[in-house]
Amino acid sequence: MIRVWKGFGTSALVASLLLSAPLLGEPLPDQSSSQAASKTALPSLAVAVTSYQQDAATIRHTYESQLFTLPAFKMGHYGLRMYRQTHDPKYHAAIWSDMARVASRLNYFATEVYTPAQIQVYSADRLSRYDHKDDIRSDLRYEATKATPEYFYLGVDLLGSMARANEYGLKHREDSKLRDVLRRYDFNIYATNPAMIRAWAAQLANQVYWLRQLGEQDVVDNFIEAFRKTYPDSKDGELTDQQFMNKIYGMTHIIFAAAEYYQHPVKESDFQWIYDYYRKNINMILTRAKEDVVAEVGINFLLAGLEHDPVVGMARKDIQQAMDRKAGLVPSTTGSTDLLDGEHRNVLAVMLLDWRGAKEGPTIQQDPEIFDNLPYGLVSQ
Repeated sequence: MIRVWKGFGTSALVASLLLSAPLLGEPLPDQSSSQAASKTALPSLAVAVTSYQQDAATIRHTYESQLFTLPAFKMGHYGLRMYRQTHDPKYHAAIWSDMARVASRLNYFATEVYTPAQIQVYSADRLSRYDHKDDIRSDLRYEATKATPEYFYLGVDLLGSMARANEYGLKHREDSKLRDVLRRYDFNIYATNPAMIRAWAAQLANQVYWLRQLGEQDVVDNFIEAFRKTYPDSKDGELTDQQFMNKIYGMTHIIFAAAEYYQHPVKESDFQWIYDYYRKNINMILTRAKEDVVAEVGINFLLAGLEHDPVVGMARKDIQQAMDRKAGLVPSTTGSTDLLDGEHRNVLAVMLLDWRGAKEGPTIQQDPEIFDNLPYGLVSQ
């Protein structure tokens, strides 16, 4: 299935890119020969490393043989992370589709949703969707956000698209107009509100760093201070599993956001409180958190160059043991092997099991071949 975005005048180009892109799948490793070799000569550590890499290859094959059947957001999420691990040109088409998605969103906001009245209508609609969901997280988000529904527009939708364009070395043709919209709001209201943190910890971590990245409000320190007050370590025993995961998820995204999403290494000392917490509580994390969160904890250590820390090995073993080898991926906690719902979990698993290091890009300045025929609305910075 090929998804085409309206409003660019480039649908033929998108189709051409996706059809002409090389198959991203790679052959599965020869398990029998690999196992035979491991039994004869490899030390135990090397055997473990090979096994991790083989499992990562299995997941890559599962996803990359069907990557272009996924929606643009999922395709771009996977392709961008794999590109930042490998700089492999086979991910160029997935990245282009992500640019098209970003352009479509920003075009819509710049032309249809930018006045206070328009934002109010848009945000009320976004809020109403959470009122009809029947799960704990959605209930928390509805209750926390109903007094400030513009957060759905500002933080969840507009800011993420502007930041992604910025990461590519691009901006919207009406960037100044969109920045004026951002400046109408004090993001401290959302970032330091305990109820918002309990509902949106990881998203707020992303957003405060995106604001800093864009050179707008800098509320990173305020958010971290409020986050630590909302989730004091001494109160972990009082948290539900959902709230415990929200806490860990927020911590992992503080480090991801500081690394600009796998582009730069981080210093352990800059986030010592997080790494100390992980080491002290890794057994509880493995017991109470889903595989997505476990993988993110392990990747936090890899970003700090701590590959040999015991936490990484424990996280890798947990992910490896969770794999459904028949399906070729890490299933959900309910056993679902749906590719769409499992993309986030499985791309993290690949990165954890076969880490290739933090790599910058892509940007139009350094990788112009990826950015031929920019989607309408995006221009170079």
